[in-house]
Amino acid sequence: MDKIDFTDQYFMKQAYQEAKEALKKDEVPVGAVIVSEGTIISRAHNLTETLNDVTAHAEMLAITSASEHLGGKYLNNCALYVTLEPCTMCAGALNWSQIGKIVFGAADEKRGYKKLSPSPLHPKTEVIGGVMEKECSELVKQFFARKR
Repeated sequence: MDKIDFTDQYFMKQAYQEAKEALKKDEVPVGAVIVSEGTIISRAHNLTETLNDVTAHAEMLAITSASEHLGGKYLNNCALYVTLEPCTMCAGALNWSQIGKIVFGAADEKRGYKKLSPSPLHPKTEVIGGVMEKECSELVKQFFARKR
């Protein structure tokens, strides 16, 4: 039996699948998964239009689901994989959750936390950007091209 190699690439592919689900619902295609000890404990995608809720970003929904799964508000032993760089709202929530690691696909030059609020994350949070950047970026570009 083949051993699955649980790399950042593997988990980003899972988040990418969530982003494709958002696209099917005509939502901005952002997907997220949260991983604890090599296991995905939450999956989410943007639902702001579906729920008519500006806070229903993939990261926010994933944080809530992961916290519920773990029975606590801190995610310091978890990793978030998200297809687009978190916005400042999501970065703030990730700070409060004390998430251990954030891996994102595409940078968000207009609304990403790094541009608007360079250090809103918990000091111990490890951040890795650019995993599957091309694929994640293309999905968002396709969505907005269809809207124009």
